Amino acid sequence: MFRRILFILSLSLVLTACGGAAAATQAPAATQAPAATEAPAATEAPTVIEAPAQPLAAQTLPTLEPSETFTPAPTNTPAITQTETQLPPLELPTEATNAPAKMVWDGMPTYLGDSTPGYAFRVTYDPDLWAATVDQFGFPSLAHRKIPNCIISVTSGRGMPANITMEHDVLYTDNVTFDVATAYENGVKKFVTYTGGDKTIITAFEVSFQDQADTCITDAVAVLSTLKSVPVSQATPPP
Repeated sequence: MFRRILFILSLSLVLTACGGAAAATQAPAATQAPAATEAPAATEAPTVIEAPAQPLAAQTLPTLEPSETFTPAPTNTPAITQTETQLPPLELPTEATNAPAKMVWDGMPTYLGDSTPGYAFRVTYDPDLWAATVDQFGFPSLAHRKIPNCIISVTSGRGMPANITMEHDVLYTDNVTFDVATAYENGVKKFVTYTGGDKTIITAFEVSFQDQADTCITDAVAVLSTLKSVPVSQATPPP
């Protein structure tokens, strides 16, 4: 009897020990996961920002109308009439009493590079018609005594203004050949140049005028046709 009671007590102790161990082993499975991962129900949803209806770059500023500029009305300017400047008549030396019928005008040729060195030009003139003097530019010349501003001057080749047209001709005399260039401005004869020589010297003259152009040219050609070269040692000094 006693042994049966002892056996039951021992069996009870064993079962109690096993039950406690099993309960201890199963305890973690019964542990519930913490609810920290769940979002709190009380948290409000973030505010949504609506995008603008049109991109900012596409918006254009209102166009500003340009301010009006004041343009002055054109004024009528009176036309300028070009007038030719009349040169004052040259002061001629008094005609010598009992002057010879012919006098000479000597000078250095204007084309020295084309002339024989040591020679001057000489023309013969009537002192009743011409006077040896200097022109308005200070060059030696012959001035007509009876036709104001009819002048024979030394010259050389030069450019002409755009409004000047030239006509060329050739003048032959016994000893001299001249290239004749007549200048016109708006159809009006203004002056004539004579370039030539006697194969020893080459020189040029200009015949200018304001009135009686044809008479002036005729009297000037009579003088220039007498052109010849003379040694510088025999040349008459200018007055």
